[in-house]
Amino acid sequence: MATVIKEQALPITEIEHSAFCRTDESLASKALAEEIKANIRWQRLPPDYMAMSPEELSGRISGAKAKLGKRLVILGHHYQRDEIIRFADFRGDSFMLSQNAARQKEAEFIVFCGVHFMAETADILSGPHQKVILPNITAGCSMADMAPSDDVADAWEEIIEATGEGVIPITYMNSTAAIKALCGENGGIVCTSSNAAAVFRWAFERGDRVFFIPDQHLGRNTGVKVGIPLDRMVVWSRFRPSGGLSPHQLRDCQVILWQGHCAVHTRFKVSQIEEARRRYPNVQVVVHPECTREVVAAADMDGSTEFIVRAVREAPGGSVLAIGTEISLVNRLAKEHPDKTVFCLDPVVCPCSTMYRIHPAYLAWVLDGLLEGRVVNQITVDEATARHARVALERMLSVR
Repeated sequence: MATVIKEQALPITEIEHSAFCRTDESLASKALAEEIKANIRWQRLPPDYMAMSPEELSGRISGAKAKLGKRLVILGHHYQRDEIIRFADFRGDSFMLSQNAARQKEAEFIVFCGVHFMAETADILSGPHQKVILPNITAGCSMADMAPSDDVADAWEEIIEATGEGVIPITYMNSTAAIKALCGENGGIVCTSSNAAAVFRWAFERGDRVFFIPDQHLGRNTGVKVGIPLDRMVVWSRFRPSGGLSPHQLRDCQVILWQGHCAVHTRFKVSQIEEARRRYPNVQVVVHPECTREVVAAADMDGSTEFIVRAVREAPGGSVLAIGTEISLVNRLAKEHPDKTVFCLDPVVCPCSTMYRIHPAYLAWVLDGLLEGRVVNQITVDEATARHARVALERMLSVR
């Protein structure tokens, strides 16, 4: 028996974005019955799992993982809490994890400790004998939610009508399978934060304009990196007729940015960088390109999650690094590199509210289900969508 999820996770509310924010630095897990008091929506679990202590859950997960053996692979995104990462067979960014899972041919079950779009990508890339499971079905992505497929399809039609041919759609990996499929079907491509500049160059070899979905900040920062002037980039708002843009503006621009953003990375401000430099004159500021243009311009370096991990790892002992990305990763980097001073730019501790929903109780629950022959929260992408999305992903893999 399997519980198969075909719909998108519920859109994230503004209140939920800051549900786990706190001023102390402790992000240690508590019993789910305690954490569930946060002002967000949780998937319901049997009462036994709600009451289990972190120690009980750890033992439960370890036992189930050992019994399932090579039938199971657990993927842990960098932004997951430590109590989840400790059980991950692979940890990394979403696309790297999906690729790693697809290589584990013996694995029947891929448990993706991440968010909904990541599990979709894993399903697209995995084999027909493999089942992809998301431990908590409410773990969506607010950025992906900002680009509903119907709205993007309508925008695409209007853009083509106004500009004619020569527009290449690019979607960031942090998008739904439906958006990836739209790009694949229309000569477009997927990008990650690490290869976005190369993908932009690929697109401009094939067209005059780029339609970038869904993160306007990554799109803008990438445009600047490849030499596009800021005044040749426009923002399409799904809440305004024709995106709030005239046909002339669409024809005159080089990059059309969808009005989406990451709730975590837009918390970082130039004032935080200035404060870090005041406290530590020798600080190196490293931020993710999902931050605003002003923050990226004020930083010393910007790059993908993997870039940030590498920058900290390769910095000499005694270095001071202020990081502009998700706090769970920053805290982990600080623990793993005690010879360096590593801290988050934002003094308020705000983990990604959707990543943080993968509580150990959910991981224990889905693994216990597998031992009992029950597959819960299986994520599947229909074949037509998967086929077109796979085309966009394969184009990305061909870019050098």
